[in-house]
Amino acid sequence: MKEIIRETLKESIRAKQAFIDTHEQLILDCAAAIAGTLKAGRKLLLFGNGGSAADCQHIAAEFVNRFQMERPPLAAIALTCDTSIITSIGNDYSYDDIFLKQVQALGKPGDMAVGISTSGNSPNVVRAAEAAKDMGLTLVGFSGAGGKLKDMSDTAFCVDSPVTARIQEVHIMLAHMLCDLSERMLYND
Repeated sequence: MKEIIRETLKESIRAKQAFIDTHEQLILDCAAAIAGTLKAGRKLLLFGNGGSAADCQHIAAEFVNRFQMERPPLAAIALTCDTSIITSIGNDYSYDDIFLKQVQALGKPGDMAVGISTSGNSPNVVRAAEAAKDMGLTLVGFSGAGGKLKDMSDTAFCVDSPVTARIQEVHIMLAHMLCDLSERMLYND
């Protein structure tokens, strides 16, 4: 059992290091884009399923409340939270539309959509991402090694790992970095 613990840690560190080695400049560029979006009075819309849904809520909380510094709240909405909206859309239309209709209702040109899917192919994430792009939102995709989300994103963060848990661990590290960097860009000057 101790060997499992040590090997899991090694795999997580390897996945994170490989990701940073190939995405460092993209992380800085995306943080600047987030800061620019928020400075312009626009908002972040986040959506994903399962663990990625929880990550959306976690990320939105870091922006709305605070992350590393005391600062004004920043506009971020996790589209994974309102069970009445999600269940009514799922019941009346399709589960594939639960994020699409929310993006259509809340998204405005200049906003940023953040779609999270470890496969990159979750139909409800892809449909909402397509709508976001059509509506003039900037699209940031968090995925595994590929999928449809990678190809459609303005900024694609793809984690090259076959293990869902390692992909999710990199995603939350990335989200923390983006929040930290963007709030520093907005409030450290």
